[in-house]
Amino acid sequence: MQTAVITGGGTGIGLATAQHLLSQGWHVVACGIDHEDPLPDGIEFQRCDVTDAAELSALMARADRIDALINCAGIIKQAEEWQPETFNNVLDVNLTASMAAATAARTKLRDAGGSIVNLASMWSWFGSANAPAYAASKGGIVALTRSLAVAWGPEGIRCNAIAPGWVNTRMGAGARNDPAREPAITARIPLGRWAEPSEIAKVIGFLVSEDAAYINGALLPVDGGYSVA
Repeated sequence: MQTAVITGGGTGIGLATAQHLLSQGWHVVACGIDHEDPLPDGIEFQRCDVTDAAELSALMARADRIDALINCAGIIKQAEEWQPETFNNVLDVNLTASMAAATAARTKLRDAGGSIVNLASMWSWFGSANAPAYAASKGGIVALTRSLAVAWGPEGIRCNAIAPGWVNTRMGAGARNDPAREPAITARIPLGRWAEPSEIAKVIGFLVSEDAAYINGALLPVDGGYSVA
């Protein structure tokens, strides 16, 4: 049975991806420090601090095989990110942990001919006056993804990234519930609505499937056209 390890797999896009892959017959290991309660049946949750390389290594070592690593763990601290300590913390979770997880899973991904999907963002293109670390981390994810694709492609490991726009998750709740921001955001989205996490999950499911066997180093926007409006 194919096995996927999903960091940040207990909430939001990570959880939706876990549910989607589970429905496709995958064994799913979700990891992180937070999860919805209760989690859907069939999802194996393991607590792991993704900023702790030793914990990530132990997690990957426990897996019998790894066909897909999906890095969904992420945080945003808004204006606090202008403080260097907070800036570094956001980069540690959103960017450095993705590299560390990939490194820890590399051997098993190579053995399985597996793939990695990293979570970039629409902020990979845009600057953010209120969340500089988040934007920087997502720009970094794009460069990391391309570097992994080039470095590990010869080993049979594909690496791609998706760039979601506005999604109905906890992270987007502040803007979603803001009576001033939400109408302006929605008006700019050509499709006229926010994404559901399940719609993002299906794109991730495609990228880790055999249908995407020749896609490597790609950045795929999943934003309803927001980034080109």
